[in-house]
Amino acid sequence: MAGRRTKRTRALVLDTIKLGEQDLILTLLGETGVQLRAVAKGARKPGGRLAARSELFCESDFLIAEGRNLGIVSEATTVDAHAGLRGDLARVSAASAVSELSLRNCYEDAPDPYLYPICSRALRACEEAKDRAHLLLVVAAFSIKLLSHCGWRPELDSCVACGDPAVSRFSAAAGGVLCSSCAQSIAGAEELNKEEISWLRSLISLTFDQLLMASMTDALALRLALLAHRWASSQLECRLRAGEFFLGL
Repeated sequence: MAGRRTKRTRALVLDTIKLGEQDLILTLLGETGVQLRAVAKGARKPGGRLAARSELFCESDFLIAEGRNLGIVSEATTVDAHAGLRGDLARVSAASAVSELSLRNCYEDAPDPYLYPICSRALRACEEAKDRAHLLLVVAAFSIKLLSHCGWRPELDSCVACGDPAVSRFSAAAGGVLCSSCAQSIAGAEELNKEEISWLRSLISLTFDQLLMASMTDALALRLALLAHRWASSQLECRLRAGEFFLGL
């Protein structure tokens, strides 16, 4: 790496692509919220010095040398491997949904200091969740929190069309909750009960610690996660395949 400019950054591995027989291209979320791409040479080689530090969801301190098209990882030190996710399909699936959303909302030239800490905390919450209901709740909350921060906050307090506080429907296409009258003209508006509306608001306001301690049923958690997934895919205008797999769609 002599003669090449280098930079040191803490980053989280969001995605990996195989390169050749032993290397990986890493897509990273840097601590400043920027997206980074770098080659980890020998990362697929058993026992390679970068192998464990290049796994999905791993947080490491990276030393990245400037390359012609992509950076090159010259050193890496593990900060948090998120080992509690390994070997558990439900937790890996939830973490993959978190990483996919993070990947869709970080860019090479747009720092955002909110992204790294919330993604890191959501992954840790996926490790800490005591059952599938709370895993669903973590992913739903992360989706709504992240999208709200990035400019796609759903209207949850009054009808998005007329402002009536008496709401009973939800439409991702319309932008949030609707009263029964306005919902008649919106195709696909879903009926919500008061508990579901209250929980949608709580997904934004409660911390992950509070969410993990909350009483939650599988049915309600799945309902909230499906609503949050539809909101995210509608606003981002893309399929979220990891989210679909996690939700069994």
